[in-house]
Amino acid sequence: MDIPIEKKRFTKSKLIMIGLGALILFLIVYVFIFSSGNSKLNVERERLSINTAQTGVFQENIPVNGIVLPITTIYLDAIEGGRVDEKYVEDGAIMKKGDPILRLSNTDLELSLVNQETSVYNLLTQMQISQNAARQNTINKLNQFTDVENSLIEAERIYNLNKRLFEKDAIGRQELIKSQNDYNYQKERMQLAKQILQQDSVATKQEQNQIQSSYQRTQNALELMRRKVADLVVKAPVDGQLTSLDAEIGQSKNKGERLGQIDVLSGFKVRVDIDEHYISRIYAGQRGSFVFNNKQYFLIIKKVYTQVSNGRFQVDMEFESEVPEGIRRGQTLQIRVALSEEKQALLIPKGGFFQQTGGNWIFKVSEDGSYAYKIDISLGSQNTEFYEVLSGLEQGDKVITSGYDNYGDVQELILKD
Repeated sequence: MDIPIEKKRFTKSKLIMIGLGALILFLIVYVFIFSSGNSKLNVERERLSINTAQTGVFQENIPVNGIVLPITTIYLDAIEGGRVDEKYVEDGAIMKKGDPILRLSNTDLELSLVNQETSVYNLLTQMQISQNAARQNTINKLNQFTDVENSLIEAERIYNLNKRLFEKDAIGRQELIKSQNDYNYQKERMQLAKQILQQDSVATKQEQNQIQSSYQRTQNALELMRRKVADLVVKAPVDGQLTSLDAEIGQSKNKGERLGQIDVLSGFKVRVDIDEHYISRIYAGQRGSFVFNNKQYFLIIKKVYTQVSNGRFQVDMEFESEVPEGIRRGQTLQIRVALSEEKQALLIPKGGFFQQTGGNWIFKVSEDGSYAYKIDISLGSQNTEFYEVLSGLEQGDKVITSGYDNYGDVQELILKD
């Protein structure tokens, strides 16, 4: 009787295969664990910018460029068109108010002035004739009134006399009645004469007012025409410096065409261009500062031009107190405009790291200074020198603020001297 032989479960070859598999699996796990750790990179310390987070006074500001301009500029336009006949001064001259700059000629305008003057003189003559006629008419009516008044007095005298004579039977009733009727007739004439004289006075006054009003309008038109002719001589409207004069003898200028400008020299302002991103945060009264000849000066925003052109808008700033000595028109100033009030904050200097991290993380240097590692941070506002740190760092922490262009996904930097 055959006895079945029990087959071994694990042969030597199987055990060898299992051992090799376990070894391979261990190697895979080992490589995975150690490769998933922080990748490192050796860097030279001298090539890095290492700064310390410090608490200090922080104010958000933006850098802008401004151009120095006169405090006020008065533009000279041709009020009336014409041909340039004479130039009294050249560009850059210092002018006093009322000084002539140039003279234009306009034959049509000068002829219109002559015609207007003739119209005024004709109207004045007609008015004088009308006044004389009205005066003579009034005199005639006054004479007539005097005659009526005299007739009334005589009729009243005769009537009163006849009444007394009739009472003494010296005259008959018929003669009394006749004198009474004559007296009543003269009274009615007197009333009518008064009405005529009153109406004549009103009519004469109305006519005189109309003539006077017409004359005044014509006189005003003449004065306006004279001013228009006088405007052919362009004069300085204020004290200042004549600039941008664009006129040559013989050149024709159209009405409203720009001739030049007068810059008032009593002070300066600064015209500043600002990115439209800040338009909601810029308002009159904000301050700015700049350095000139190693001294700091302050400006204040006086006017904001809200019109946006090519992604930028403009503001006018004036010097808060002292104006720098030696500053000139057209000079460019580098200004820092404050967007917030001063406050205490944890600060780190600005640097190239922000371009790669967006302010979300930074390399923090270890306490012994031998390496630096990534940490998450949160940055707030910024100015031309510092970032405001909201979280992730503490006072005295050292960080690398230079650029991270060559670090890729490195998690740790080994700092070599």
